[in-house]
Amino acid sequence: MATTANNAQQYPIGSSGQDNSQQRVYRGRFAPSPSGPLHAGSLVAALGSYLDARAHQGSWLVRIEDIDPPREIPGAADIILRQLEAHGLVWDESVSWQSENSERYLDWLGQLSAEGLCYYCTCSRAQIKARGESYDGHCRELNRSASNASVRLINKNPVLQLQDRWHGVVDLAKEQATEDFILRRRDGLWAYQLAVVSDDYASGITDIVRGEDLLHASGWQLTLWQQFNQLNQLNGQAKPLPRLGHLPLVIGHDGRKLSKQNHAPAIANREAKANLMAAARALGLVLPHIDNFDSISGYLSAATETWQQNKLNTVN
Repeated sequence: MATTANNAQQYPIGSSGQDNSQQRVYRGRFAPSPSGPLHAGSLVAALGSYLDARAHQGSWLVRIEDIDPPREIPGAADIILRQLEAHGLVWDESVSWQSENSERYLDWLGQLSAEGLCYYCTCSRAQIKARGESYDGHCRELNRSASNASVRLINKNPVLQLQDRWHGVVDLAKEQATEDFILRRRDGLWAYQLAVVSDDYASGITDIVRGEDLLHASGWQLTLWQQFNQLNQLNGQAKPLPRLGHLPLVIGHDGRKLSKQNHAPAIANREAKANLMAAARALGLVLPHIDNFDSISGYLSAATETWQQNKLNTVN
């Protein structure tokens, strides 16, 4: 994998190796879904995004991605917010909730539809899998009705390569990157790609720091972000692509990444110090024992300094 150096004070926004850097006020975010409490892996993502924002003297936002009710656990969102507070990860603005943004998503979908950039698809997962590893555009020219159909983007200008702060230049699998991905599901719920890009775009997010399991999704999201920019060019409201940084995953004893789907145990607030030390180690930070600090906030300040010294310019 090729690598390129990165200046910590600039934000490369080209998705294919272009250097379109410019100065921007840093705005980062942590966006958990309320499908369960935070576990050790999600704390690593939260801590990494928090430290990066603090190291850049920027804003750190929290967004609850509650657009998939069948997967949500009652009370999980409140538990997540209390977990963040117990671990000293305090956000800068009001918490935002994706469930309140349906009007925004509908507006973007309407704009895409008006430009002929999306279509209805009735293919099931089993049908798609029977034809290949990725969706093959089967319904693109069939003029399906909206009944029991998802909505897919016509992926005319796919992002095949992206630049990551710690992975360097990443080549994405072409078959997946060129797929006409879903914007709205067959059950009427909003798809992750449309919701997350719409919210990041509206919030002015400049930097996305999250787990490396989302590297492929980042390609789709840059594709959609660029499509939004094309729609906004006439009114001068296009926004630079966010800078990307994907963090290492936390692997459990069974060799699988820790996740809610894999039933990873929730982190306990009473063990906040131990949890933070483990998360810092997972991020590659070398720090004194947390008991050497007067408070969790003091430990996080030291972690921010260490991040600033070791992580802002690092490309593997």
